[in-house]
Amino acid sequence: MIKILFVCHGNICRSPMAQFVLQKMVDEAGLSGRFYIDSAATSTEEIGNGIHYGTMQIFRQHHIPCTGHRARQMTRHDYEEYDHLIGMDDANIRNMLRIVGSDPMHKIHKLLEYAGSSRAIADPWYTGEFDVTYADVLEGCQALFDFLTTH
Repeated sequence: MIKILFVCHGNICRSPMAQFVLQKMVDEAGLSGRFYIDSAATSTEEIGNGIHYGTMQIFRQHHIPCTGHRARQMTRHDYEEYDHLIGMDDANIRNMLRIVGSDPMHKIHKLLEYAGSSRAIADPWYTGEFDVTYADVLEGCQALFDFLTTH
């Protein structure tokens, strides 16, 4: 089983968006038994909170199922547990490395790296542009899905 952890600052906007977008792709391809997909935060600010209403609106617009999500913080143990730990921007990557100490197995990447870009996925908590974030998450998740199913 391939285990993927998406990570952003608070775990209420970008990382759950990526989690459930990729989960939908996996489910539609009939591959749900091959993947375990989750998400986490680098901060403690939103621990226990549900998905942001802006992300929930995107899920409704695009018929993306999501259930039972509560924000949690990434832990050092997650590095051992997951095959891929995927951040949304450079600050996420720095904080992920701070949490885990180092990345000797090269498991930590930014999502859009899989799409051949060094761009960050903007935090819609600040921009208010959930549709722009969704487009970037979709691009990254499609490229990640293609990578994982062909390698």
